[in-house]
Amino acid sequence: MKMLLALAILSVPSAAQRKAGSQLDRLPPQIEILTHFGERADISPDNRSIAFMAKSFGDAMTIDLGTRAIRCLTCNVPGAVFLRVMHLTTGDYILIGPERFENIRTSRARDNELWFLSKARGSKPVKFGQKMSEGIAISKKSLKVSFSQTHEQEPSLAAGASRLIVADVDLSGGTPKLVNQKTVRESKDRGCVIEAQDFYDNDTKMTFTCYEPEGLASVMGIDLKTGAVTNFSKAPGTYNEVEGIFSDGRYTCVEADRQVEKLGGKHGAGNIDIWKLKLDGSGKDFVRLTHFNDFEGGKASNPVVSTDARFMAFQTAKTTDPAGVGYGILLYWFKK
Repeated sequence: MKMLLALAILSVPSAAQRKAGSQLDRLPPQIEILTHFGERADISPDNRSIAFMAKSFGDAMTIDLGTRAIRCLTCNVPGAVFLRVMHLTTGDYILIGPERFENIRTSRARDNELWFLSKARGSKPVKFGQKMSEGIAISKKSLKVSFSQTHEQEPSLAAGASRLIVADVDLSGGTPKLVNQKTVRESKDRGCVIEAQDFYDNDTKMTFTCYEPEGLASVMGIDLKTGAVTNFSKAPGTYNEVEGIFSDGRYTCVEADRQVEKLGGKHGAGNIDIWKLKLDGSGKDFVRLTHFNDFEGGKASNPVVSTDARFMAFQTAKTTDPAGVGYGILLYWFKK
């Protein structure tokens, strides 16, 4: 009996297996620090610059990858409280966030909306007049976008329900607007709360995250022609949030907690690192890219991949932080 008990104890993973210190102090050769502040990076269509947020509910910035010069995009907006900045194919920007800050919960959910920001210096954000949930998918080939809504942004939806909407950005008039809106997927309850992520296969398909009960998540894909949905991660009981697709549409990055099986700790959005997943539907081809969660309290998150597949931008964060909070942008070089 004592022998069986001892074996049982040894077989349980322990958080003590994590190392003291920080991955930042011992980075592998393919990773370099780009900034020492900021979060939610987005790579420009020409791969020459990166837009990012200075902080949650703050200003949008951009950094030139050649000169490393940083410019503030929204410092002409008093009290800017944006959460995300992303590029359109035109070089203009989409901003996400509330008009004003009330509190973290309300401002991130109920009051979250879309804004257009021209690439012309000195431009100010213009509202689309569209409330939405969390992030947005933006095509790298056209002005097609996709976003989700929950009951908090659209009261006509039942509590716990969510839906995935595809639309086009129309810049032909004096005021930017969203046209051709179409709901392509609905979830009736909290069994799957939807968040849009990336288009691929010439905008005929897209990935999205299905947030599940008990803080778990799955990588999903939808064929926009047929409506067919595929669970790509196929890892029930774990956390898999899709973030950052490769341009060939064969692989995507995933914020995943698969290392918890060896390192110990709780499954969910806290103990995550960046993994690469093949979108073949098997759920078996998972390759770990970062090892920040090997260190106590560390994680890597919010990856995006350049359109030439040469590098990935991501952020360092703490396991105790809310999703999206980061403390600097890093580059992971696939090809230098």
